[in-house]
Amino acid sequence: MRSRLATRSARLALAAAAVTALAVTSTACSPDDVADTSSSSAPSAGSGESDGGSTSGSGSSDSTSSPSTSGSGSSDSTSTPSDSNAKPAASGEGEKSGYGQSCGTNDLNFTVTSESQAGGYYLVTAKAKSGITCYLDVNTPSVSFGSGADGLASPVGQGGEDPIKLTGSAVAYTGISPKTTNTDGGKEFENVIIAITNDDPDPAELKLPDTAVVDKPIVTNWATNRAEAVPVIA
Repeated sequence: MRSRLATRSARLALAAAAVTALAVTSTACSPDDVADTSSSSAPSAGSGESDGGSTSGSGSSDSTSSPSTSGSGSSDSTSTPSDSNAKPAASGEGEKSGYGQSCGTNDLNFTVTSESQAGGYYLVTAKAKSGITCYLDVNTPSVSFGSGADGLASPVGQGGEDPIKLTGSAVAYTGISPKTTNTDGGKEFENVIIAITNDDPDPAELKLPDTAVVDKPIVTNWATNRAEAVPVIA
């Protein structure tokens, strides 16, 4: 009996010791396990946050680069208006059409006055229109009364300068004598036709201050001195 009781007591003691040891082991391991689990999960979380931060940083970098690209586009758009603005400086030169060119009849304004010298003649004054600068490259104007050949004025070759610059208040003069014969004959005209050249497509027809009797008319060269525009047959 005692032997069995002792054996049973020994078994109970071993079981109690085992339970105690298991409890101690569980108690001792549990904090470590928690710590291990905690430390193990912490890096995992940190890794996730690091990746997320890296991704966010990359995204931020991309968004930063986008404005840079946008800025580049803005720079391009700025350069384009600059080029077009250069163009309104070329258009400015277009406003000076006629500057430095040969004078055409339509570049000039004309006035006619009746003068008493040399038996009477007509003094024609030419002036450039506003905004025009041009040159009288052809020294002698083309002058005629009517369309017939007998009304065409012959040049007498007196006076003249070549070329004459017309701009602003500068003027040029030419003198026209409608009649150079001593006869009583002649045709009457109230207008005279003048052009800078013989083939000028736009001649000017000027109203005379009085009726002219025309017979073998003559015309002088252009001159800046009106005294040189008095037509005289040598």
